[in-house]
Amino acid sequence: MAFISNRYTALVGIEHPIVQEGLGPFRTAKLAAAVSSAGGLGTVSMPGMPVDIEEGARTFRSHIEECASLTDKPFAVNIPVGVDRDGKVLPFTDAYIRTALAARQADSAIADRLTVMTTSAGFPGDYVKLIKDAGLIHQHKVGSTRQAVKSAEAGTDVIIAAGFEMGGHAPASMMHTFVLVPSITESVDVPVLLTGGARDGRGLAAALAMGAEGVAMGTRFITSVENTDWHPAYLQALLDAKEGDDVAFDGVYGPCRGLRNAASADLLQHGSESGGLGEVELVRWKIESMQRAQTDGDVENSLVMTGQVASAIHDLIRISEFVPNMAREAAEVIRGLASKMLVTV
Repeated sequence: MAFISNRYTALVGIEHPIVQEGLGPFRTAKLAAAVSSAGGLGTVSMPGMPVDIEEGARTFRSHIEECASLTDKPFAVNIPVGVDRDGKVLPFTDAYIRTALAARQADSAIADRLTVMTTSAGFPGDYVKLIKDAGLIHQHKVGSTRQAVKSAEAGTDVIIAAGFEMGGHAPASMMHTFVLVPSITESVDVPVLLTGGARDGRGLAAALAMGAEGVAMGTRFITSVENTDWHPAYLQALLDAKEGDDVAFDGVYGPCRGLRNAASADLLQHGSESGGLGEVELVRWKIESMQRAQTDGDVENSLVMTGQVASAIHDLIRISEFVPNMAREAAEVIRGLASKMLVTV
């Protein structure tokens, strides 16, 4: 049952305006399929920035195929647009975008399910036309109103407004959702999603009140029983997080938010493990460190990505129940508030 229907749910073809964020650099196929099957929009994340780009593309393709085999509902892929100092798009970005398009072209079942591409980090530029010409709905994540307007004018279908409280790569503008989202929804005509700080129906109701048409969440979906690909120690570290246990540091594409631990402290201080590395080597160290936390459960000496909302999350959810219940809760919150309003003429 669809409790909230709007432009976004109609555009994407989903029941509930609830999206699972890109959560690379690791495997999220099972997680994405669970969210999509529950009526939201799951997202297959890109698998890092390997030395062998072709190997990375094959891994990405296998994740897309896995997700398509696990759900018959729409799902998305998330691909950061990395650029070098001269503004040139990095080879892995091009490879991953073309891998997703090739997967759709080669398999009609994948084409029926993989219907959305989310780009983030850098401006997608010429890729906007490539993505749209392939028949995909194009979502782009931004951290400022200026970026939102530029993206909408370029032809993207959906804007994801990223608040600084989000986990993983956060906006360089450092704007928080309560300021950013209303400014963006006032400035563009396309559907807007809020990302950063949402964890339940109250957050979805708040996003709708600010003019957004849905929410995208990362940390809340990481901490779920369906997320069996990630090490249990990673999930437990997020459940144990308290207010103030997170910190922003320099990531791969700009600011990044994760837990305070030895790895993030070392990165902030340019300590012995990460210090002395060249630019490319340092980027690879960061990505590999993030992957170690997810795969090996080293939550002290590896970078653990999380949003500030982890401090308010204390249990694992079952996605099949959580997604529709979250939408129901948002509708009930809105109806409850309306019933308490005193309208005078």
